[in-house]
Amino acid sequence: MATDLTRPLSRRWGRAAVAAVLPVAVLVAWQLLSTSGLFTITQLPSPELVWQAALDLGRRGLLGQYVAISTQRVLIGFAAGAALGIVLGAFVGLSRFWAAFFSFTLASIRAVPSLAWVPLLIIWFHIGEAEKVILVAIGAFFPVYTTVAGSLRHVDPHLIEAGRAYGYSGARLFGAVQLPAVLPSVVSGLRLALAQAWLFLVAAELLGASMGLGYLLTQSQQVGRTDQTFLAIFLLAILGSVSDLVVGLVSRVATRRWS
Repeated sequence: MATDLTRPLSRRWGRAAVAAVLPVAVLVAWQLLSTSGLFTITQLPSPELVWQAALDLGRRGLLGQYVAISTQRVLIGFAAGAALGIVLGAFVGLSRFWAAFFSFTLASIRAVPSLAWVPLLIIWFHIGEAEKVILVAIGAFFPVYTTVAGSLRHVDPHLIEAGRAYGYSGARLFGAVQLPAVLPSVVSGLRLALAQAWLFLVAAELLGASMGLGYLLTQSQQVGRTDQTFLAIFLLAILGSVSDLVVGLVSRVATRRWS
């Protein structure tokens, strides 16, 4: 029995060890290259210099503020964009009329590059929180909308008929039968939407922000602080990975509950 209980734990540790191999190798290669003389400090600062930059910003109280404000913008924009994506995706996926009504227009809007929205949003909302959150919401909306709409079109008709036989219709049928049937696809769309939200956040903060990790990228480039540039990139990677991990954990719980 003890062996059976410890086997899943040993598998997890084994997967964690395998996953750590590449990051450790990259870190070692980074350290070796940065001290080899092939690159200047400006071109490739060492991991130690990046760590010192993090400590310096932390002592000044800026690092925590930048991380917090960027995370807040992503969470609010992601929640708004994903919610709207689920609603409109449901309309388009379940109704031929709404599919004809929305599909062409939304496909055209989706083709607009993220940076193209920034000047327009600044004109409409000025430089503030609204334009950044809206841009993040735009980035999060389309992966969820596309996934939900496409998945609902391919729900097994026999499953829908079974739901109707139990008296489900309209919103109850959607919530009890159709949405759980496409839940794995929706989760994939949410994870992609979260990655898009971080990408659109950087676009928003690069061009119109006085705080945040995108602002840190811009500011560090202007003053030649490549160590801070690496720090911002590293933090964006960590935050993106952690948020994706959280969505993955929540999705596993939701899948066990509703699928």
